[in-house]
Amino acid sequence: MELVVLHTKIISMAQSLAGQNLKYLRKLRGWTQEEFANKLGIKRSLVGAYEEERADPRIDVLEKLGDMFKLTLDDLLRKDLSEAKGNYLVKRRQQKLMSENNLIHFVPVKAAAGYLAGYADTEFIDELNTFTLPMLAGGNYRAFEIIGDSMLPTPSGSVIVGEKIHNLDDAKSSNAFIVISRNEGIVYKRIEKNNRNKSKVTLVSDNPSYQPYQVNSEDILELWQAQMVIAKVASQQRWDVNSLANMVNNLQSQVSSLNKKLN
Repeated sequence: MELVVLHTKIISMAQSLAGQNLKYLRKLRGWTQEEFANKLGIKRSLVGAYEEERADPRIDVLEKLGDMFKLTLDDLLRKDLSEAKGNYLVKRRQQKLMSENNLIHFVPVKAAAGYLAGYADTEFIDELNTFTLPMLAGGNYRAFEIIGDSMLPTPSGSVIVGEKIHNLDDAKSSNAFIVISRNEGIVYKRIEKNNRNKSKVTLVSDNPSYQPYQVNSEDILELWQAQMVIAKVASQQRWDVNSLANMVNNLQSQVSSLNKKLN
């Protein structure tokens, strides 16, 4: 009976290590769960289940993983790769800390809902794609994709790169911010503060068609002051030869009519 219990514990430990190693190797390469799932030929939800130890990785998945990283099944099932001497993930984290001032996490529109729940979760943030902008000075930056026409002439689909403002008192009125709030979600607006009533902040659109509105200061979760706008290049209208010829003919007709009237 004791041997059976011991055998069960060994199997459980091996399966637990496999899930931990799977997560370690994914983060080692900087892949999202979706990207990793595609490489392994499985569903993203299954990767999450393996990493959270809600399911045991199948042997065929571990074999693919072993081929991918040149590891044996014994390595994946019996060794804690994160504790290996000189492990690469530790080095990668150190490099990330050294360069974090230049690293910008990108929040696309499709991730906006998840961001409200995970903005303070380092694992969620680490799942976001990143890029760097060498022209920016050192600081804590984040990029947000915006949609809509409330901030025209800033076009819909632009990416706003903002610098973190830790205290609302440090935010200057009339400047543009990405405002993260409980009720409004992620919006790009100018803010106007009322020194007489600090419990409210007015959000103002650049497009005069939109009316300003107020939010509770305590509902604001994050503020990112806009430092740069990255906009897509608008597709220019292309003229074909016939269109240009018609336009020239019309102009000539108009000039001819004017000359007749003047004479």
